[in-house]
Amino acid sequence: MAAVRASDAREIRCGVCGHESRQALFRPPVPEQAPDLDLRPGEPVRSTMSRWLQSCPHCGYTAPDISEAHPAGAEAVAAAPYRALIADTAHPVLARRFLAWAHVLEETGALHAAAEATLHAAWVADDLNREDLARQWRREAVALWRSGPALDAEQSVRVIDALRRAGDFAEADAAATALTATKPPEAVAQVTALEARLIAAEDTGRHSIASALAPPARRPHVTHQKSPGAKKRPPEGGGLKSWLRRLFGG
Repeated sequence: MAAVRASDAREIRCGVCGHESRQALFRPPVPEQAPDLDLRPGEPVRSTMSRWLQSCPHCGYTAPDISEAHPAGAEAVAAAPYRALIADTAHPVLARRFLAWAHVLEETGALHAAAEATLHAAWVADDLNREDLARQWRREAVALWRSGPALDAEQSVRVIDALRRAGDFAEADAAATALTATKPPEAVAQVTALEARLIAAEDTGRHSIASALAPPARRPHVTHQKSPGAKKRPPEGGGLKSWLRRLFGG
């Protein structure tokens, strides 16, 4: 990944402790490759994870934008569980950042966003070949998704994928069967069918959306859409901005 240019960083005042620090500004490149089944974006966005979050070096608050304190974020950051989490050297530094953000979100009741951030920690573990941590954090992400409001079809597919990649094949198969019974949209049905085949083969590997949605039937993934009107995503609208909002739990 290219080094951060001076123009890509600026002094930011932390919304929790008030101290200033120099932080990188994340401007996502245009994705050129299809995302994974769990919606991890393709390259070149895939390689930018180290810039998705900012972290205050003074208080440890971690968020997509630390200048804005998440509701009740200060209380969560000051509490012992958060302090222990960011100090846990047994976990990769980047993964700790995503887990810290997930903790803030969970403590403030944003359970689906917390699941998203926890899944991002699993992606970090994937890149470092830490299969033990990747399985653990995928299971934690599933628990958070299921603890929140009713899941939509997209979230249900991601739960299935997380269970499969964690090696929980029986549970993944049950979730895939349940989703299929709801007669979801064609694209979701195709992805679910691929997941079912992978589950039957006890395949825990990474697979692309393109494997399920072959041209010309494949619809553009949300990260590939240029026009907000091309495909509406409640409540933010379509396109990259919508995907980033869901990605960061904003």
